[in-house]
Amino acid sequence: MSRRRILIVEDDSAIRQGIVDALRFAGIDTLQAGDGAAGLSMALQADCDMVLLDLILPHKDGLQILEEIRTARPALPVIVLTARGDEEDRVKGLRLGADDYVVKPFSVKELLARIEAVLRRSAERPSNVRSLPIPGGVIDLELNEVSFDAFDKVALTEREVELLRYLVSHAGRPISREELLMRVWRIDPRGTAATRTIDMHVASLRSKLHDDPAGPRLIRTIRGKGYLFAGGEESG
Repeated sequence: MSRRRILIVEDDSAIRQGIVDALRFAGIDTLQAGDGAAGLSMALQADCDMVLLDLILPHKDGLQILEEIRTARPALPVIVLTARGDEEDRVKGLRLGADDYVVKPFSVKELLARIEAVLRRSAERPSNVRSLPIPGGVIDLELNEVSFDAFDKVALTEREVELLRYLVSHAGRPISREELLMRVWRIDPRGTAATRTIDMHVASLRSKLHDDPAGPRLIRTIRGKGYLFAGGEESG
């Protein structure tokens, strides 16, 4: 099995070096960036398995970087490192797609445990998905269609494809309607009644995917949490 490689985007050189040393001691290769601009460039282009991302950075804010990573590389795990005690900042990071967060100061043991947990959850997360097999057929995300046989093909709208890509990229994790509004519809969910449009799009997708609305296996509704792409696995 190849060694993991993690990108650390942190402007404090002492903290950054401490993380690098801890990861290398744990057998993990590292990449480093000391400012937001360099961090974003490396996150989008470098071969890495995870990003450890500070929120307060010169040249480019950490939340902006997170947003661009989620757009360009939705399957790349990101753990936010923050000294901020404000709950709103942590919630904002999670809503933008962070997989976890660690509040400074943190112990090496805690950081390594969170890294291991996120990598384990992300192991089956597909990246750059072009087609996806489903029971009885296949979803083609490049042609924007679902095929069950040569004579049974259904077109998908651009929004339905975007919604599918986001759900598939986070397969196994319940995605809230608020997160979908921010990440797929790109609108602020605060003070809006637009969550109904998400339910309508999910209902349309279930119909096109032959996913029984009375007992969906592909796109499941998790009460109080949102929607989860289960990949057709039977629920427990």
